[in-house]
Amino acid sequence: MNDPLVVVDPEIQSGTPVFAGTRVPVRTLFDYLEEGDSLDEFLSQFPAVTRAQAVGLLAGGTGSSTAWQDTREIARRPVA
Repeated sequence: MNDPLVVVDPEIQSGTPVFAGTRVPVRTLFDYLEEGDSLDEFLSQFPAVTRAQAVGLLAGGTGSSTAWQDTREIARRPVA
C-alpha cells in the first residue's frame, strides 16, 4: 500500500490538507506555482516536502489531464 501524499487531521493545521509528515499546507504549492515560482523554488523554501510528494500530488495519480485542477480544488476545500 502506498503512503498518502496528503493528510487531513484536525490536530495538524486545524484540518488543512498538508503534505504527509509535514505541516506544509498543500495549497502553498499551488500558490507558489500560480505566482510563477518553480517547483525547485517551492522545494527550497519547504525542505520537509520531498520532490516525490510534490510531483505525485501534481500528477494526481490519475493520469487525467485535469488532475492538477482536481487536486487544486481538493486542496482549497474548507474543512467541515
